[in-house]
Amino acid sequence: MSVRVRQHVNPLSQKFQQGVSLPDWERCYGNLQAPLHLDIGAARGRFLLELAPLRPDWNFLGLEIREPLVAAALGDRDRLNLANLHFLFCNANLSLAQILASLPTGIVQYVTLQFPDPWFKKRHQKRRVVQPELVQALAAAIAPGATILLQSDVEEVATAMVDCFQDHGAFTPQAQTWLPANPLPVPTEREIATLKRGDPVYRQVFTRNP
Repeated sequence: MSVRVRQHVNPLSQKFQQGVSLPDWERCYGNLQAPLHLDIGAARGRFLLELAPLRPDWNFLGLEIREPLVAAALGDRDRLNLANLHFLFCNANLSLAQILASLPTGIVQYVTLQFPDPWFKKRHQKRRVVQPELVQALAAAIAPGATILLQSDVEEVATAMVDCFQDHGAFTPQAQTWLPANPLPVPTEREIATLKRGDPVYRQVFTRNP
């Protein structure tokens, strides 16, 4: 099903300042105690819709600020009968800590932040998803040893994300340079399009310190 929505939305606008409506997680997943992969900025959900069937022993949760995309992704999940996948409409910059606190302790073991809106103008950079508060929410909740994958096709944005995680102190990068390949078996649509143009993807992986 094709869904047309605005490509970029301002997470600081009044429209997106309402709190998240949390589901009953026991009803979302067949096994709530399985390790959880959290995808922040899931868009239409196609990345997780492809990845979840490959890893049935994991649960997957996609967060997305554009509600029509969440509804479409949930419809696709239901058609595929995936009991290890859920999508949630929310503003991650506002509600991430609340979402993480509602989940069983320590189950978040993988986090992806892939190709977020770049917001190039300096006065708009406070709209970017990776902010110190978001990094702190992850540091407080995810399991020691958990993995965080950052990807962007804009080097400035990728560098800013990396700097934010390095500045916190709770995370260690796995490499000192950009990673040459995606460590996951499924690329996002944006990654496919970027590589098809012959443009670089800037990647880094962090580990949550013990």
